[in-house]
Amino acid sequence: MIRVENLTKRYGDSPPVVDDLSMEVAAGEICAVVGTSGSGKTTLLRMINRLVEPSAGRVLIAGENTRGLRGHELRRRIGYVIQGHGLFPHWSVAQNIGTVPRLLGWKPAEIKARVDELLGLFGMEPAAFRDRRPAELSGGQQQRVGVARALAARPDLLLMDEPFGALDPVIRGRAQDELAAVQARLGTTIMLVTHDMEEAVRLGHRIAVMDGGRLLQCASPAEMMARPATPFVEALVGGAERPFRLLSLERVEAAVEAGEADGPPIDAEASLRDALSACLWSGRDALPVEREGRRIGRVTLAALRHRAAPGGAGRAA
Repeated sequence: MIRVENLTKRYGDSPPVVDDLSMEVAAGEICAVVGTSGSGKTTLLRMINRLVEPSAGRVLIAGENTRGLRGHELRRRIGYVIQGHGLFPHWSVAQNIGTVPRLLGWKPAEIKARVDELLGLFGMEPAAFRDRRPAELSGGQQQRVGVARALAARPDLLLMDEPFGALDPVIRGRAQDELAAVQARLGTTIMLVTHDMEEAVRLGHRIAVMDGGRLLQCASPAEMMARPATPFVEALVGGAERPFRLLSLERVEAAVEAGEADGPPIDAEASLRDALSACLWSGRDALPVEREGRRIGRVTLAALRHRAAPGGAGRAA
């Protein structure tokens, strides 16, 4: 879906902000771009939709060189979500979501149907939210509307720049889960810039690590944590935290065993890290596991701790 070839951006005689960067993002993939502040993450994203013009190199989307397109035409084909949602405050939710379809000349009935479809997809009852203004929404609801607006014209590519950075941790986790569910359903290709390694591991099919404008490594979360390419990457993925982050890559069903357990169940599709957190917070030694409402066994605290230990079963090869 995206191919970046030798992309460079410099301002005057200063060192390049993005330095000879090449990478690919496959169709239907979430690629999380991480790095320290000033590493070039946002500039990379803004060169892909040509809000910033490259000094050298090129970007191809679905095989087409973006230089051959007018900037505004390109941006109407790409969803773009920023931190703080960027909604128009005096427009209703429906008007905000319908922004790009209106520019593309969709019929009013088509726009209304798409608005209602997206509100339903994000768990917001259309009749209750369609006519509200952004100020009448919570922060999490505003961010959902921002993502819905970016998806309204059915783009194949969605660029997201710290979309959940302003949300509190609980709402942020829910928003991440919603994005993952919607992406799995729609198959949208996503490039997500984040400073949060936890978010990158949770959402990314692959993670691209940048430092000083250069790409240090682009790999799956498990591969990156098992074989970091540089000391910087190793520090970023976290030495002591790495086994616990690996737990977030495996589903509970991988550790289910026969037996009973008391208390609220955990879903088989939840991560092993979620299971470990639930055990520790509730003080339980085991959790019942459910799949589609049916009990299929249990997962034990002892098994989770074993997988989190260095060399445990949960550690990537």
